[in-house]
Amino acid sequence: MSTEIIGGYRLRNLMMTGQTSQVWEVVELTSNRHFAMKMLLPEKARSAEHRRFLFHEAEVGRKLAHPNIIRIYSVVKDAANPYFIMEFFPAGSLKLRLIRRQTDWVKERLQSILKQVATAMAYMNASGWVHRDLKPDNILCNNAGEVRIIDFALARRVQKKGLFGGLFKRKAKTQGTRTYMSPEQIRSQPLDGRADIYSFGVSAYELATGRPPFRGLTAQDLLNRHLAEKATTPSAYNPDLTDDFCAFLLRMLAKKREDRPKDFHEVLMQLRNMRIFKSQAAQPAAGESG
Repeated sequence: MSTEIIGGYRLRNLMMTGQTSQVWEVVELTSNRHFAMKMLLPEKARSAEHRRFLFHEAEVGRKLAHPNIIRIYSVVKDAANPYFIMEFFPAGSLKLRLIRRQTDWVKERLQSILKQVATAMAYMNASGWVHRDLKPDNILCNNAGEVRIIDFALARRVQKKGLFGGLFKRKAKTQGTRTYMSPEQIRSQPLDGRADIYSFGVSAYELATGRPPFRGLTAQDLLNRHLAEKATTPSAYNPDLTDDFCAFLLRMLAKKREDRPKDFHEVLMQLRNMRIFKSQAAQPAAGESG
């Protein structure tokens, strides 16, 4: 328990430490309300690049107001200790649940989790943003099964074809997480919401089978598989998955974005009318383990 006070907030518990930042549970002194504070690690605090990512994440997050997207309230661009304040949502990531092999827990809630993520992403894309780093690490889910999407450091405006396309391609370097990147993102092409649909498809595949669709011996090998290799049908790794759901996952993983669902509204409509697991009832009741 820390007694340190920063900008009117008392640091309470360290929730997470990443490569460049950490997230603290904090208490606002004037209201006694709990928030989360994301700050750069001391050795990164004066790095122009890391500051830019932190401020960009805060600015994007402040524009997005959706129940399944983490709410960002304010940003402080202090020279020595920049940070932003966001909603306090005590929950681990879906990646953590995969690592801990909480497969029954995930299975019981998977349809609800995927619907919540798709709803949030439909809103984010319709608001003009591509997340560019959608993955189980960036999806928090508490024990009640409520979802929050986090981390907008790589988010970019949806790009209209031809508009600034050449400019973007010259400036862009491939950014994202290799396991979840769409072919067009790997090629640094202008992106729209269908790039996030691909990442969503990879994430859903991993949640349903316990492994991502593509693995590589090297970083480049993995990227090449995204570009050229057809994903194995998910039922090869989990025979309990329905044919409909397997076909749906493979469609989201199409190499050409034109072959994927056109937007997350379509993804959501499909999910609403689909059974994921053969062993589950068509509409599993809350709490049913299937």
